[in-house]
Amino acid sequence: MTEQKLAIGQVAQQTGLSVDTLRYYEDLGLLDPIERAPNGHRRYGPRDLTRIDFLKRLRATGMPISQMQHYVALYRAGDSTIRERREMLEAHLDSVLAQIDMLEETRTLLERKIHAYLQQEGHSP
Repeated sequence: MTEQKLAIGQVAQQTGLSVDTLRYYEDLGLLDPIERAPNGHRRYGPRDLTRIDFLKRLRATGMPISQMQHYVALYRAGDSTIRERREMLEAHLDSVLAQIDMLEETRTLLERKIHAYLQQEGHSP
């Protein structure tokens, strides 16, 4: 049974990343070279989609491209880098948790402000 391969436009639609971003990630080495169909068009498989999802999440949580490149280089270097990869992800998780804390504080502040405005407008709580 062969795995389904997707064209770059399909991957862009499925992941929410632009075609240009997918090509950029490949050019930067964040993705392994993408398989090509006989006509030269890229064909993405399940492993590529898994990598893209992971990269998208790292980027969405503020990891710089340079750190993403370092992580991918470590991954490609093999099992001898497992500890360093774990430590990298732990440090990033700490950063994400700090972001979440800040967002929670901001949410609370906004809720208080909205509640105060509602009271000033004469709305009951």
